[in-house]
Amino acid sequence: MPVRPSTSKPIPTAVKDPQLVEVRRQQIVDAAVDLFIKKGFHRTTTREIARESGMSIGALYEYVESKEDVLYLVCENIHNTLEARLRDTLKEAQNGRETLRLAIRQYLYVMDDMQDDVLLIYQESKSLPPESLRYVLRKEEQITGIFEDILRRGLEDGSLQLDPRAVTLMAHNIIVLGQMWAFRRWVLRRHYDLEDYIRVQTSLLLNELMDSGTGGEARGETDDGN
Repeated sequence: MPVRPSTSKPIPTAVKDPQLVEVRRQQIVDAAVDLFIKKGFHRTTTREIARESGMSIGALYEYVESKEDVLYLVCENIHNTLEARLRDTLKEAQNGRETLRLAIRQYLYVMDDMQDDVLLIYQESKSLPPESLRYVLRKEEQITGIFEDILRRGLEDGSLQLDPRAVTLMAHNIIVLGQMWAFRRWVLRRHYDLEDYIRVQTSLLLNELMDSGTGGEARGETDDGN
């Protein structure tokens, strides 16, 4: 198997205890997320992050070197939470088609729960240094890769039909439809609640991936069989 590049960037710290570093950085991230969402990255000061996380400014700089480090840790934390919740779903399914159905549902629920966090990444990640941004983008590719793996599983077991050359594009399509729930919520909420959005988007996707021997989705059946 090819060696994949790391999706986590090492952030220097003066503290030798890795468990303490993890705990304190989570405090910093929790404080920074709220501040960045309310005020934006540039208008939030490092001193405010320290105060909200219950640390002195000197203590904060023992765990990060800059405000950009904090932003990177925020992006990484959001992506890790999304990936963990998505992978939990993959243990429950049987064939590729059922796995895809469950993964889409979970992904859209996570997008709904974390919509402000998702917007934060796309609004503020441009402020990261180029090296940190590369790690953030790799992490997003890794999450997209989960859907690529599901689609390939469906091709292998015959439960999905798709040109193998289109697997990556379809995986990106799924990622974007989840992000759309966050990015265009101002208009989508006028027409759909979350369950409606999940039902319609899942039906549209599975129509494109329908096994030639079945017609359920084309006949308008929903993901619960009704």
